[in-house]
Amino acid sequence: MLHTVPKSGTAASLPADAPYTILQGSLASGVLLLCDHADNSFPPGYDSLGVAPAQLQRHIAYDPGAAGITRLMSRMLGAPAVMTRYSRLLIDPNRGEDDPTLIMKISDGAIVPGNAGISQAEREKRLDSFYRPYHRAVDALIDAMIEAGKPPVIFSVHSFTENWRGWMRPWHAGVLWDRDPRLAIPLLNGLRGDPSLVVGDNEPYAGALRGDCMYQHGTMRGLANALIEVRQDLIRDEAGQAEWAEKLSAILSRILANSRADATFHAIRYYGSRSDRAPGAAPAAGEHGMDNAQIDPRTQTELEAAAFRRLVAHLQGRPDAQNIDLMNLAGFCRNCLANWYQEAALEKGIELSKDAAREMVYGMPYEEWKALSQPEATPAQLGRFEAVAGGKNH
Repeated sequence: MLHTVPKSGTAASLPADAPYTILQGSLASGVLLLCDHADNSFPPGYDSLGVAPAQLQRHIAYDPGAAGITRLMSRMLGAPAVMTRYSRLLIDPNRGEDDPTLIMKISDGAIVPGNAGISQAEREKRLDSFYRPYHRAVDALIDAMIEAGKPPVIFSVHSFTENWRGWMRPWHAGVLWDRDPRLAIPLLNGLRGDPSLVVGDNEPYAGALRGDCMYQHGTMRGLANALIEVRQDLIRDEAGQAEWAEKLSAILSRILANSRADATFHAIRYYGSRSDRAPGAAPAAGEHGMDNAQIDPRTQTELEAAAFRRLVAHLQGRPDAQNIDLMNLAGFCRNCLANWYQEAALEKGIELSKDAAREMVYGMPYEEWKALSQPEATPAQLGRFEAVAGGKNH
């Protein structure tokens, strides 16, 4: 059935009790859309879990506007999509199976009576009936698209509340991503090309969540991926959903029309996850609350390494900060970091090529980063570079 998808944006014929909907599209489109929190409905026998109808209109039950955007994007891009049919309060498909927030007993102040005292048997029932079938459907579509010769980029559509506990969130949208920058960075660039938009980089949430949907189907499968969060006040009505569907579809189309698209976006490449921190790795800042006098040399090295990793991750998320501008302002750039990394390795007797060191800093081969993110330097930039750096080639 997945190979005969004649009309994009229409729902595939599925069993009546399927906990997901598949929107049909071309397996050669190169894009797979996901909507993990598409609906606030419940299957027979669950009676809304005892949650009041007014609460089911809130973000605790689903992502308002996300389903509408996904349906429209599926039609505009001719791309298949997988969407959930039931509320995230039943079980959240965007969490790992061992995540404590998989089945919420209290969500943003709202008690969920039907989840109180849930038995292990009921938990397994929900995993088998609603959670795992959704993820199997996503995997099946990915497999079919790879078999058709076009490993897809994974694009997940979510929405977030404009007001969080009295604070008005400033972002119109946010791009969530982990270590794979291939789709996220061009998407950030495309959105930031509109000066009227405030765009968050891993805001309002972090994009590295072990076991979540993108971790399972993007990170672990080596597929380029990104998750978009759109502010809900912008997409509550059909007009707002259409505007954002058109905006996102246009940006994705431009990204995938890049001459290097097949080698970059449709390659299977493993970047790993920031959420996979090994035991004993450097802790997050502030975790121990130690002052300098309490930091032993080994811990200091670990902290310095953690700060370096944070700097590299920050630079990977800010391709708008061009190397030539970094050189002109601060006298160093990403290539300097790669050179220093290579030199440190050589001092330890480790052979490391310049290309390998640069890929560590850039998060992808240097030539790919240049093609995606580096415009031609302006005469003003070049003039400043000559004056400040003496024209040294970095």
